Amino acid sequence: MIKDIILHLERDSSRDAVRDFAASIAGAFAAHLTGVIFAFAANLPADALGDLFAESEAEARGAIDRFELAMKRDDLSAESRLILGMPKTFSEMARCFDLSIVMQSDDDNGINNSILIEAALFDSGRPLIVVPCTQKDRLKLDRVVCCWDGSRTAARAINDALPLLRKANAVEMFIVENEKTTNEQILRGAEIGRHLGRHDIKVEVKTVLAADTDVASAILSHVAEGSASLLVMGGYGHSRLREFVFGGATRGILSAMTVPVFMSH
Repeated sequence: MIKDIILHLERDSSRDAVRDFAASIAGAFAAHLTGVIFAFAANLPADALGDLFAESEAEARGAIDRFELAMKRDDLSAESRLILGMPKTFSEMARCFDLSIVMQSDDDNGINNSILIEAALFDSGRPLIVVPCTQKDRLKLDRVVCCWDGSRTAARAINDALPLLRKANAVEMFIVENEKTTNEQILRGAEIGRHLGRHDIKVEVKTVLAADTDVASAILSHVAEGSASLLVMGGYGHSRLREFVFGGATRGILSAMTVPVFMSH
């Protein structure tokens, strides 16, 4: 069950949709929601640090004030945390929660959450929902699409998403068939469907042909055409200089997503 959620709060009030989305999940599961924001100064000359830190802290406190007001309005069990400096990272904090929620980057407006998302996905050991920067709606579970390729990562994501799948009106297992896909993987799609059926989750299995380089586009097109309200997928990446970086399909999904994406690694 989802009973304890951590949310990365956004400074800009125009991005408060992620807060409202997180609140809707907390409400659906009677879960506790913790809103976290960091205030810190960059590595700048000493005479500039004071003003920069004060501005960062003021913005962070503004986000917390908006969060607390919204939680009272929705009558939710919630708390806020302002982290001064960086004694603990968001991914470290997320290890003690059932689910973390972060908003997508918005490069056009200078907001980059990519490093935060990477760390939460690869370092927390917990599932993550990334919310589109264009998100307007609260949680909807009309149609949930689960990406399946037979891998450990995909299996982990689907298992972690079980609480959401149980509440969904429709669940679809989606397989992108290409030169790397085998008939065995397609058959295992039927198997994972039967497994979910034993959890009283009715699943429809669909496959689509696509080139290996176009997996992300195939998934995004399918999500749009089927009016999906949530995408569940494994978060893939590889190690580089002791850091994880997204695989191609994962990076493609996160850059062009149109619905919230539930991910596990």
